[in-house]
Amino acid sequence: MIPLLHDVLPGMSARPVLDLGCGDGRIMTTMDGPVLGCDLSPTLLAHATDVAPVVRCLLPNLQWLRSGKLGGAYAVLVLEHLPDLNQLFAELARVVDDRGFVAVVANHPAYTPPGAGPIVDAADGEVLWRWADYFTPAAGEEPAGEGSMTFHHRPLGSIIEAASTSGWLLDTLVERPLTIDPDNTLLAGQDRIPRLIGLRWLKSQRPVAE
Repeated sequence: MIPLLHDVLPGMSARPVLDLGCGDGRIMTTMDGPVLGCDLSPTLLAHATDVAPVVRCLLPNLQWLRSGKLGGAYAVLVLEHLPDLNQLFAELARVVDDRGFVAVVANHPAYTPPGAGPIVDAADGEVLWRWADYFTPAAGEEPAGEGSMTFHHRPLGSIIEAASTSGWLLDTLVERPLTIDPDNTLLAGQDRIPRLIGLRWLKSQRPVAE
């Protein structure tokens, strides 16, 4: 996930870059420039505060930030947990400066419809894909530790449209499979299935070529 994020990040800005859902701050330690973190969990933020300044907030609320304060923002495995992407991209358009960016790593939308997933043909071991209702947005609960988390499925076009509505122009899209240990027979064959997606948007005011 972190290598894919750096594949879609542009050069770091002199202005702070916001880590959306920074967790314990481990991704912030890989950044070359000034960074600011935000997350809802006080337990995780207690660790992240050793890495960079952090703020406790419930995304997509970024009202604690001034307009144009940031050089950019990134999120890793966060969009899937937010019910309102339109508000998120609108807030990011407000707080990121006119030459800024938004970079995202997410579960690939082909993977996220409830009921979708890999299946193995018992006859020959071939890994197949069970398609679910890709085109209909949906939400479902998935196990997470001792509890569960809500995952929001959206087709890729809906994600791109939510960003473009607030003036974000899609600049880069990268698809990746799982990186699988050759000895892991449980996941064998899934290296041919899209599992992660990386996207980068630029503000619409930025020239196409410089």
